[in-house]
Amino acid sequence: MQAFFWYSVFTHLPNARNAYHLGELAYFSNRGFYLPGLNIERGAIGLAVLTALALLIVGYVARRFSLLRRNDGFVKLAGFVIVLAAVAGVLSSGRIAETPLFDLPVQRGLRIAGGLELAPEFCAAVIAISLFGASYIAEIVRAGLLAVSRGKVEAGLALGLTGAQIFWKIRLPLAIRIMLPTLTNQYVWLVKATSIGIAIGFSDFFMIVANSINHSGQTLSLIFVLIAGFWAINFSLAAVLNAVNRSIALRGQNVR
Repeated sequence: MQAFFWYSVFTHLPNARNAYHLGELAYFSNRGFYLPGLNIERGAIGLAVLTALALLIVGYVARRFSLLRRNDGFVKLAGFVIVLAAVAGVLSSGRIAETPLFDLPVQRGLRIAGGLELAPEFCAAVIAISLFGASYIAEIVRAGLLAVSRGKVEAGLALGLTGAQIFWKIRLPLAIRIMLPTLTNQYVWLVKATSIGIAIGFSDFFMIVANSINHSGQTLSLIFVLIAGFWAINFSLAAVLNAVNRSIALRGQNVR
């Protein structure tokens, strides 16, 4: 219902000629949302993402096998700067020649040219899934905060901590440890819920594979691609969140 509601709202916006706009930066019409974009080749964007992932994996392996002798804030800051510089270098190398860095949308008669175009189906699916998932995530966060025993809060008060200090140093760290396993399941479910976009005409991964099967007839191989794709996405997300959960888990005999 959320997806149908937002799709109906977006398709009833004015046409491109009378589109709502924020100065000359963004336009909102029934054909989609037009936002500022970058004049960078798509291949460079993909290469930048792969570069960032590769550097993060190298940093994780180096830390996991104790290849780094130091493990302090300076090392983390240096790693962040290296990743940022590498991504910026890859993106700058893929910039389209003789064009400005930012590509702004422009009204041209009955259409809007340039910029980053977001289809109404995509926007409706994103907002619907975000709002639907946010209700469950908010309840998980609320339950996690309430699960922290009052004795720990009273101990913080006895030490003379303020309300803000108690929240940031006691309640929130303990609540995150409680809520993270449930949040992991919720995020994995949200990835699967993206298929709801099919109901409003958004071609997601599942829809693209289904259309490819109809046109090529390669049912088994494409079904395998679909399974492998969803498995890779969900497994990667679960692995990252499980690694975070292990890193913040309390260690020792008296962890409760």
